[in-house]
Amino acid sequence: MYEYIQGKIAELTPASVVIDNQGIGYSIQISLNTYSALAGKEQAIVFLHQVVREDAEILYGFFNKSERGIFRQLISVSGIGANTARMILSSMSPEEIRDAILSGNVALLNQIKGIGAKTAQRIIIDLRDKVGKSDVSGEFLFSQSNTNRDEALSALVMLGFAKNTVEKVLDKLIKDKPSIGVEELVKHALKSI
Repeated sequence: MYEYIQGKIAELTPASVVIDNQGIGYSIQISLNTYSALAGKEQAIVFLHQVVREDAEILYGFFNKSERGIFRQLISVSGIGANTARMILSSMSPEEIRDAILSGNVALLNQIKGIGAKTAQRIIIDLRDKVGKSDVSGEFLFSQSNTNRDEALSALVMLGFAKNTVEKVLDKLIKDKPSIGVEELVKHALKSI
């Protein structure tokens, strides 16, 4: 729901920041990476991810979109919640996490408190195809096509096609045209299967 918040840093700790925006103080949970980036600044733009639970509404904040992107990818993995993802981002930079996932470095991820070998393997398996390459500005691209791929895959499997076959077709289509939408993906996949 919220993209970012901009304002004066009213309070900063290694785990949270309070951003004063027009007289309202927003308490935002942050990683150590974001804390380091905000330290010493008076004003900040913090990119947000909102979690709404039955008992709480929590804002998680990130210094840049690439960190938020890796956070969102991490919480998409079964067994990884927002606090665990924040712990991972506090232990490693987004670039280090991306490199560990792409290289399949279970041992490096396993060094993070609360991440066992099985969870590290699950992170690598689930995210290896989803983390993108960095663009010219150095920010990571967490491609929308991965969400489109997942939606198209789900639709085609529901239509009765074999998951493995559909995955191969979708991957080829996305490789040829990365910005392809869900509807086009499904249409082209139906022609190719």
